[in-house]
Amino acid sequence: MSAQELPRFEELMLPVLELIAEHRKTVADCLPEIQKRFHLTAEQMDELLPSGKQTTISNRIHWARNYMKHAGLVEPIARGQYKITPLGQQLLVQKPEKIDKTVLEGYPLYQAWRSQDAEKAPASASHGVPPVEVETPEERIEASFRQLDEALTEDLLTAVLSLTPARFEQLIVELLLAMGYGDGRAEMGQAIGKSGDGGIDGVVNEDKLGLDAVYIQAKRYAPENTVGRPALQAFIGSMTGESATKGVFVTTSSFSKEAQDYVRRVQQRVVLIDGPRLARLMIDHGVGVKVDQTYVLRSVDANFFDIV
Repeated sequence: MSAQELPRFEELMLPVLELIAEHRKTVADCLPEIQKRFHLTAEQMDELLPSGKQTTISNRIHWARNYMKHAGLVEPIARGQYKITPLGQQLLVQKPEKIDKTVLEGYPLYQAWRSQDAEKAPASASHGVPPVEVETPEERIEASFRQLDEALTEDLLTAVLSLTPARFEQLIVELLLAMGYGDGRAEMGQAIGKSGDGGIDGVVNEDKLGLDAVYIQAKRYAPENTVGRPALQAFIGSMTGESATKGVFVTTSSFSKEAQDYVRRVQQRVVLIDGPRLARLMIDHGVGVKVDQTYVLRSVDANFFDIV
C-alpha cells in the first residue's frame, strides 16, 4: 500500500494527544492503538520511508507530536518520552473534532515558533502566497532541511539532559577533542568530575606537556535554569587556583546577561556555550549524531559540454 493511504500527520495529532494523556509516553507505545483506530494493516504499519530507516507511520506520529510540542500541548520528560501539559488537557476537555495546524495557530508558543521559520524563509515566500507556488525546488529542500535540523537540535538536547553528570562532563571533553583541541587525540582530554560548585569538570591539554590547557565546567541544567554570575565567578576562581588562562563553560540551558557581561571583563579567556550552541557544535562535529540519509543533487557540468 502507498504512503498516501496512511493517515497524514495532522490527522494523527488528536489521537496521539489522547494517547499521551493516557500515559502512552513513546511513539512505540502509541503504535498499537493507532493501528486499531485507523484500521491499518500489518503491511501499512511496516511500510518504510524511502531512506529505509524508519516506518512511515512512526515518522508521522513523531511529527504530530513535534508540532503539538511547539504549541505547548505536550512536553518531553525523558529521551523519546512525552507527557501532556495543562494546555493539552484543557484542549481535550473541549472535545475538539480534530487538531491540525489551524488549531495550533491559536497558541502563542506555536505562533512564535512559526514566526521564527517565516523569518528564515526566502523573501519571495511572503505576501500570503503559498510557498509551494513561489519557492523553487531547491528552496523547498532548504526549508525542509531547516525544519529537520531544528527538530534534531531539540531531540539532541533532550538526549543530553538524560545523561548522568559524569557522562555529560565526558561528552564535553569528547566534543572539544572532536573540534580539534589537543590534536583530537583522546589521551589529551580528561573528565575530572570534582564535586562542588565551581569545580573543574575536565581539562584538554593543547600540547603534549600540558603547558597550555583548556579547563572545562559543564552544567547539565533544565532549559529554565539559567546560569548566573555566581557560577561564573566560582569557575574563574577555580581556574585562578590552577593558574589557568583558558576556560570553557558549557550548559544545556542559557546564561544570564550579568554572567555574560562578567566574563567579558575578567582576565581569563572564558568561552560560554549554551544549549542551542552546544547542540549545533555536536551536529557540526559529529558527536552524538549519525548520518541517516544522504541526498545528492546534481547539475549539468557545463565544462563537459564546452566545445574546444
